[in-house]
Amino acid sequence: MQEQTPSPGNVIDHLPTREGYDRWAAIYDREDNPLIALETPRVAELLGPVAGLSVLDVGCGTGRHALRLSAQGADVTALDFSDGMLDRARSKPGWERIRLLHHDLALPIPCDSASFDRVLCALVLEHIANLDLLYREFARVCRPSGRIVISAMHPAMMWRGVQARFTDPVSGRETRPQSHPNQLSDFVMAALRAGLRIDHLSEHMVDETIAAQSPRAMKYLGWPMLLMMCCSPSA
Repeated sequence: MQEQTPSPGNVIDHLPTREGYDRWAAIYDREDNPLIALETPRVAELLGPVAGLSVLDVGCGTGRHALRLSAQGADVTALDFSDGMLDRARSKPGWERIRLLHHDLALPIPCDSASFDRVLCALVLEHIANLDLLYREFARVCRPSGRIVISAMHPAMMWRGVQARFTDPVSGRETRPQSHPNQLSDFVMAALRAGLRIDHLSEHMVDETIAAQSPRAMKYLGWPMLLMMCCSPSA
């Protein structure tokens, strides 16, 4: 997520999601991103200790969660459909301990059923048109005793006209990977239709601490930016 000074001539490039993230990969890790600052500690809290567990990172991007979880002793499988993002992940220390897969989330996840103790999907759902398929896949690959942790840009951000976007370092223009206006009810109902139990649902606003960490967050002070879910297979 990013809100920046409009590019010259207010030209905005609207790109397919994959192409957008391929371009974004070059600068993704070094940007000031208040959504990531808000999200990272909450993902860790909901996942809990992961040493010795099998973890699937769905839409892993540059590996920001996958590498941390692997370093904590998890057996991590991570997948994404952006070659640019995966190349960035492979450039980082520790990537060789992770099973990285190139995969489009519009298709079933290429992993065995009931094979993961934790399934993580972090800041991906705004780009998913078919939530039902993806939530069914979460339910399928998660072990009965496991949990599924989901983070998403809060739908309220789109009400303010904010979506995933960045300034392309080559063109200098604002660039927006394709997004879908999924609502809170869409996330909840997709989980229920997939037979999942919702164990945790929370909405998080920008506070003074996040605003101090991320200067761009100040304009969203008091506004909901992040949605967190934790689900588990129904008994």
